[in-house]
Amino acid sequence: MNSLDWAVLIGYFGVMVAIGMWSHRRVDDVGDFFTAGGRMPWWLSGISHHMSGYSAVMFTGYAGIAYQYGITSYVTWSFPIAVGIAIGARLFAGRLNRLRSRLGVASPLEYLKNRYDLRTQQALAWSGVLLKVVDVGAKWAAIATLLSVFTGLSLNQGILLTGVITGVYCTVGGLWADALTELGQFVIQLVAGVAMLVTVLGELGGIGGLGTVWDRLPDGHAHPTAGPYTLTFLLAYLFIKTFEYSGGMWSQAQRYMATRSAREARRSALLSAGLWLVWPAVLFFPMWAAPLLVTAEKPDASDAYALLTERLLPHGLLGLVVVGFFSHSMAMCSSDANAIAAVFTRDIAPALSARARGWSHRAGLLAARVSTVCFLALSMAIATQVNSPAFKDIITVVIKWVAGLVGPVSIPFLLGMVPAFRRSGPVAALVSWAAGLVAFWLTNFGLSGVELQLQIATPVATSLVLFTLLGLVRPESSDARDALLARINGPGEGGEEAAREAVASSGE
Repeated sequence: MNSLDWAVLIGYFGVMVAIGMWSHRRVDDVGDFFTAGGRMPWWLSGISHHMSGYSAVMFTGYAGIAYQYGITSYVTWSFPIAVGIAIGARLFAGRLNRLRSRLGVASPLEYLKNRYDLRTQQALAWSGVLLKVVDVGAKWAAIATLLSVFTGLSLNQGILLTGVITGVYCTVGGLWADALTELGQFVIQLVAGVAMLVTVLGELGGIGGLGTVWDRLPDGHAHPTAGPYTLTFLLAYLFIKTFEYSGGMWSQAQRYMATRSAREARRSALLSAGLWLVWPAVLFFPMWAAPLLVTAEKPDASDAYALLTERLLPHGLLGLVVVGFFSHSMAMCSSDANAIAAVFTRDIAPALSARARGWSHRAGLLAARVSTVCFLALSMAIATQVNSPAFKDIITVVIKWVAGLVGPVSIPFLLGMVPAFRRSGPVAALVSWAAGLVAFWLTNFGLSGVELQLQIATPVATSLVLFTLLGLVRPESSDARDALLARINGPGEGGEEAAREAVASSGE
């Protein structure tokens, strides 16, 4: 990078901070900070949902998969996410919106105390927070890895730089700042991604390279599944991502909660699904063609896309593509920080302190901002350990740790809103959660030789089976829980009549 590239990068950081400062004026209480006061347009929610779903890991870990195995990077990653979000648009998006509009909650997990009990809420909250600390730490490490290729900054310097900038805008502006910066980041990534695609096609002989490149690539690059990413892996990933991207990843749930109605929440989900179906294919094509243009230096080929960018793009445009790398990671990390702050402020702190239960609007907002800063700082510290023997590498953290652990947390949370599972109560939730965690430990550390697809699918499958079976053999339904579900699932977008009836029947 030269001075022109640095000017583009610094300008980008400046715009992100400015958006955060502007958004600060729209935040008056924790409802505004965590759910945008329910005033977010569906199209902004959909773009934000999409942008907050992936990070610079795409340009490192998944770029390595694309370099080594070809189109399986799309078929077994972004395609199942698109399908999963489309499924979630029907099952979960509207219900998540009604948590805010009918129950008045500001955190995705806030309703769990009444749906199950305090123990269940705290178990899911604490385990989910710890998981996201590791997940976001991997994202910081991914973007710092890219930054080191272009600028020579060390891993720790890159983590500190991106973390501080992200912390400024998401702490002062809340979810509004996250969504608006993600909109700007989407535009930047659109320009940068198209520029990279056009440049690579120029190297391949023009638009015809879209069809002819496959004959020149290594054998197997055109196969939809390859290496460890088999059909079984694809089905397991679809299963997991349906829960993760439909709200199991709490920041995604916030996007649905922030829209004005359940109908708009579903529209935002479908927009995000469409973007996941189309846009990653544009970004992946240069990575698929990379073996013809560069030679990766790292064993996992995680540096392939960065080397491709360095070789092909002129200064200025190089800076714009680097900004595109930042845009995805900062979008995901800031979104997760806001979601974790919501869970800590609204779910964990009140359970620990009577004083927290009586926070004023101003005190609650201050606590939200402080917890955001603390989460970012802790995840940045974890990021320095991502390449340690415990985590092995970035893509291991993302695929195995996150995909494997998100199921036990998300199954009781998401299915708890669905009437078909109304008989699954606190016992079913806690047993399915604990058994899912045990299954993760067994498949990853307790047993040897377990295939990748089993490592990521076993925990969520275990949780789902136990949550369902215990609801059937040991039902825990009650009038209060049925009333709560009526408020979440009642007819109509407004649901005022159903809500009044539910309140009356539950004695609230």
